[in-house]
Amino acid sequence: MWLYQGLFLSALSSATLLPGSSEVLLSGLAISENANLLMLWLIATLGNVVGSCINYWLGCNVMHFKDRRWFPVSQRQLEKAQLQYTRFGSASLLFAWVPIIGDPLTVFAGVFKMKKRLFVPLVSLGKGLRYAMVIALAVEVEQLF
Repeated sequence: MWLYQGLFLSALSSATLLPGSSEVLLSGLAISENANLLMLWLIATLGNVVGSCINYWLGCNVMHFKDRRWFPVSQRQLEKAQLQYTRFGSASLLFAWVPIIGDPLTVFAGVFKMKKRLFVPLVSLGKGLRYAMVIALAVEVEQLF
């Protein structure tokens, strides 16, 4: 049970702006002797989506501080991000799983007030597919050796 909780927390933190990599833990668990691959996939996906929802929430609320000197993003950078977001639209969230760019995508979805009913399915689809690929690759590599 604690392995599933650890996987959930690892996937959650990996989806936030905190550094992390849940793929290594998921791969190790997937090749373990009594692995329930569906359960691993569900837990990792759920944790990662919840982490992205935290980013979304932060994005919704961070603009209250945009006039503060310590605010890490300039007005010019915000305008550039909004232009890119408008250009690629909500479908860009299918790439929320991509390292480095994925986390900011979910924050900006909150900043630009994307509808939650569109945000959650798009992020879930992308992250679910990514974790399915991680599990499939881990199992395939394990069978080779």
